[in-house]
Amino acid sequence: MKYAFYPGCSLESSSVAYDMSVKAVADKLQVEFTEVDDWNCCGATEYHTVDALAANAIIARNLALVGPDLDQLVAPCSACYLNLKKTDKLMVEHADIDDKVNQALAAGGLHYEAGRLKIRHLLDVLFDDVGEQAIRERVVQPLEGLRVAPYYGCQIVRPLNGFDDPEYPVKLDRMLGWLGAEVVDYPVKSHCCGGHMAQISEEQAFELIRRLLHSAAEYHADVVACLCPMCQLNLDAYQGRVNNFFNTRFELPVLFFTQLVGLALGIGTEELGFGKEIVAAEPILATRIGSTADAVPEA
Repeated sequence: MKYAFYPGCSLESSSVAYDMSVKAVADKLQVEFTEVDDWNCCGATEYHTVDALAANAIIARNLALVGPDLDQLVAPCSACYLNLKKTDKLMVEHADIDDKVNQALAAGGLHYEAGRLKIRHLLDVLFDDVGEQAIRERVVQPLEGLRVAPYYGCQIVRPLNGFDDPEYPVKLDRMLGWLGAEVVDYPVKSHCCGGHMAQISEEQAFELIRRLLHSAAEYHADVVACLCPMCQLNLDAYQGRVNNFFNTRFELPVLFFTQLVGLALGIGTEELGFGKEIVAAEPILATRIGSTADAVPEA
């Protein structure tokens, strides 16, 4: 299975553990990702409100850079995924946008044929292309006894995604079940984490984060599994400040779902980027599923 791969900015900085675990899991599952050469930032969530044409043009540049030998582009970040897919859809459905964006691309010697690429989130690829049987067959360290709260966030569940129910997503729940984990079905798994709200209003941002942590803790989750770098950063990095603000005592490790997939596949914790999280996961993992210091040898 071969795909073009758009890592996004966070995987080279605050979310290195996601990058490490994606590569380790892809190698184990024999999925070949070819990183888009000379990719640029997708503009995150803000640029569209500043200049829609420029925002679509910088996103489309990434699409135009995908070689003709690949027709699927995978993004692990939910915001990147949504931006890439939205721009492609706009260009397909609106000839004027397509024309203006391609005029902008032409200045750099590029052109993108709208609709040429199928744009997918990493979860979609692992769930639907790799699939249950292949993942179950490779599990050598089941996550039995570990209660995991799957957190989808608000980006990937929008109707545009096309691969899961936007009202009640279940694919991450089911995949965690394949790994042997006890899946926590809590009511706010697709609520917003606040995005960049902490830069605008800490009070509002901290309340959004508190609700998510409170709900996961109330349902006795041991860890939270994320699909998006921004979600993981907010729930992990601001957890201490949320505790100070609300006088709470949350100590809930927040991990990338690929780290848990890799752990179940027997990949060592160092290779998966464990330890880079702020709220340490190792103590609870050691308690629930035994020592995680080294990979478990395959049978």
